[in-house]
Amino acid sequence: MTTRVLIGLIGAGIRQSHSPLLHQHEADRHGIRLLYTTIDSHALGLHAEDLPELLRWARALGYRGLNVTHPFKQQIIGHLDRLSAQARTLGAVNTVVFDDETTTGHNTDAYGFQHSFAEHFPTVARDRVVQLGAGGAGAAVAHAMLTLGAGHLSIVDLDAGRVAALVRALAGQFGADRVSAGTPAGQSALLAAADGVINATPVGMAHHPGLPVAAADLRADLWVADLVYRPADTALLQAARAVGAATLPGAPMSVYQAVAAFELFTGVPADPGAMLADSASLLRAGH
Repeated sequence: MTTRVLIGLIGAGIRQSHSPLLHQHEADRHGIRLLYTTIDSHALGLHAEDLPELLRWARALGYRGLNVTHPFKQQIIGHLDRLSAQARTLGAVNTVVFDDETTTGHNTDAYGFQHSFAEHFPTVARDRVVQLGAGGAGAAVAHAMLTLGAGHLSIVDLDAGRVAALVRALAGQFGADRVSAGTPAGQSALLAAADGVINATPVGMAHHPGLPVAAADLRADLWVADLVYRPADTALLQAARAVGAATLPGAPMSVYQAVAAFELFTGVPADPGAMLADSASLLRAGH
């Protein structure tokens, strides 16, 4: 068991992330001395081309690993020695672990969404689901949604090339009849025929305010899942509740992916219940 652990988070606009306290509180319960730092690329002026140097310095400074978030989940892949099977399948990494001379990329986002969805939405209809966003988190969530039995998943993204690549990858694994690319122009029509919608874009975050869908496209029988967890109650969730729709906030997914990442970093299984309670408390306190 590792008794001293230094880890960090690299991403844009992450200074208010509650990941540091979430991991530190869990470490305290296990008697692990854990320090979790944030490396905010927006505040520090870091870009994708800085990733190799950042990884080199993190290893040199004794980091056990790094969590990775928007916009680097896909960009970091080319700078790693190895990928887990899940990360390779998804083409996205959210957890990097340093072992001796090897840097390994993992993806715990799919695990996080799958557990969150199964717990909160065990019986919702999922014949036709629309997902907004085909980035790193979107790739993981799309894979999880199809694994959870979505009959057909339509993915919409502003980047046509990115969504086409994701659809090809998913079609190869789940079948071409179960996944397709949608367009922003056709989003309203897709939502009109859907059972549920997932927001896997940054829209709704504190630094990306707004609604990723037109409020008029929401209705009582369309469930809504939002990956954004800060703010905990996004404009999308508020608008969905206003029309009587069932909602799934982003916090549970963020916790379950952290549960898996914690074990990768420390070798110690985390307590999901305790971490979910910590997350709720931290969000109420504004952390």
